[in-house]
Amino acid sequence: MSLCRALFAPLRTGFQNRFLSTTNRCLERLYTEKHEWVDVDGAEGKVGISDHAQDALGDVVYVQPPEVGQELTKGGECGAVESVKAASEIYSPVSGIVTEANKALEDKPALINSSCYDEGWIFKLKLTNPDELKTLMSEGAYEEFLKTSDH
Repeated sequence: MSLCRALFAPLRTGFQNRFLSTTNRCLERLYTEKHEWVDVDGAEGKVGISDHAQDALGDVVYVQPPEVGQELTKGGECGAVESVKAASEIYSPVSGIVTEANKALEDKPALINSSCYDEGWIFKLKLTNPDELKTLMSEGAYEEFLKTSDH
């Protein structure tokens, strides 16, 4: 059972139905074939690289996020991640305008290795074309993609 279903599943206590909820909605992380992810909350997205990508890169030593205010297009190059093994471009998973860069990565780029989905996010953006989210992979589809494709 997904966390979403578990949180919103009705609990029967006597004759009453009760609902356990910590938020009014659940977020789903969506992925690209280039191993970026986006978590969407309303009209804003938080973007980073996947666990698979950070593992392939090795110890991250530098992150170049896009500039705040920069307009990004889906699939467009918008930054870079450098590690002890390699360097890789960052591609925006969706179109939008950058609203924030993760300042913590300036001093601690290795947060991408230790916490790529939480503290190691790279930038936030205001979505300009939310329909593009439909073209991204769910977590399950991304896991299947990793098993079946040469990446």
